[in-house]
Amino acid sequence: MARELIIAWTGRRKADPWEALCTDYRRRIERDLPVRDLALRPRTARPPARRVKEESQAVRKRLPKPCWLVALDSAGKRMTSNGLAEWLGRRLDGWPHPIAFVVGSDVGLDPELVRAARTRLSLGPLTLAHRLARLVLYEQLFRALSIRSGIKYHRQPLST
Repeated sequence: MARELIIAWTGRRKADPWEALCTDYRRRIERDLPVRDLALRPRTARPPARRVKEESQAVRKRLPKPCWLVALDSAGKRMTSNGLAEWLGRRLDGWPHPIAFVVGSDVGLDPELVRAARTRLSLGPLTLAHRLARLVLYEQLFRALSIRSGIKYHRQPLST
């Protein structure tokens, strides 16, 4: 399996501003690295506990094996943009298989999937709408790759 980034998420693809923004960042990322957007149909007619289990099973079935599984989780590792660039660079330099980022639906991610992930990544302590989390993830991945390749996109803060 070739090295690529996979963004797995649960939701319906709609022609709207959210999708347009994600598509823009995906195209930017694809200049450096293949990226696959893996949309999974939500199981909305189910009770939340059952739904989150079924969505987790659907994610696991669709992801290639092996892959480096990253679960987006507010209790996960917090990184700066430079830290994410370093972390992603180490994976790209040393892991020849896909790196899959999983964004939960509006009911979140199954705790078993989160425990099975090799990395738990936090976008911050706030709860984000799953569509917003997906967009933030795309932007941060583009930012990390631009830091890594020296593209003038990321700017260091003037003061700390």
